[in-house]
Amino acid sequence: MTDPRPRRTAPNAQARQAAAAPAERKRPEMRVRPTGPIVPSSNIQGNALIVVIAIMAFLACLTLGAVSMVRSTAASWESQISREITIQIKPDDNLDMEKALASARDIALSFVGTKSGQIVDEAATARLLEPWLGAGLDIKELPVPRLVIITIDETHPPDFEAMRALLKAQIPQATLDDHRTWVDRLVSMAHTTVLIGTGVLLLVFTAMVLTVVFATRGALSGNRHIVEVLHFVGAESTFVANEFQKHFLKISLKGSGAGSALAALFFATAGLLQSHTIATPQTDQATALFGTFSVGALGYIGILATMIIIALLTTLTARFTVMHTIYEIDLVRSDPGRTDSVPN
Repeated sequence: MTDPRPRRTAPNAQARQAAAAPAERKRPEMRVRPTGPIVPSSNIQGNALIVVIAIMAFLACLTLGAVSMVRSTAASWESQISREITIQIKPDDNLDMEKALASARDIALSFVGTKSGQIVDEAATARLLEPWLGAGLDIKELPVPRLVIITIDETHPPDFEAMRALLKAQIPQATLDDHRTWVDRLVSMAHTTVLIGTGVLLLVFTAMVLTVVFATRGALSGNRHIVEVLHFVGAESTFVANEFQKHFLKISLKGSGAGSALAALFFATAGLLQSHTIATPQTDQATALFGTFSVGALGYIGILATMIIIALLTTLTARFTVMHTIYEIDLVRSDPGRTDSVPN
């Protein structure tokens, strides 16, 4: 006969079942090891490429700023010279110089396109001749011509031929100089200087392109084994190219950013020093020859554009090189006899 009374479970067995039930319901969390970058973030080739890109970016931005500065200075020279004309009156025994100067100024101001006229007095004329004839010069003792400076409207200049003819008829000793010869020479010199600077800029950009391309290919050749392993395990070509593209984009941005920042800092520092030493003879001579060491907003925009161009160039070079490497690997796998013709 069976015992109708229910069986009692031992206390130890109940405790084990109660402890095992939650353990079965709650699974242990899986720990995923953090993945590292496929391409090494820092190696010898990468650091060398950053330095090369920084140097070439600095030289390119420096040349670009210099060309921009020369162009603005030449335009300023041309504007200053073409803004004024000069009437020269030679002394004569039968000529009242002061009356002739006033009459020449009035004749010039009677033409449409003139703004104002200024007679260069004896003291100012003596100061103009002081570097050659020395101080304490008495103008009345020497047959020195006197000048009248007329300011004109650059957009609507007067009729210089009619003014010259009227001055010659009224004052035979007067000569009108519209500085056209100087303006033509200055424009020619400015265009030549800008053309030379542009040529130098193109040479620097060409050297920069070749340097960046070969440096990028050299850095990728050191990581060729990574491309091969990724390709052999089944990674798509676009995936491998994107990984290398991101890596070299970071490198190029670091290098081009550092070089461009140094060039911008150079121009900003030079302009600041020039503004603080504007009264010294050295600064005055440098300003007269080269103008202000300021590239302006367009110059800084050009420096930023140069940085972006260098970064894009390096990135595209890395992408094309990786795609070409994968093509070479597939070529060797399809025909092992072509191994000798494929560069390592």
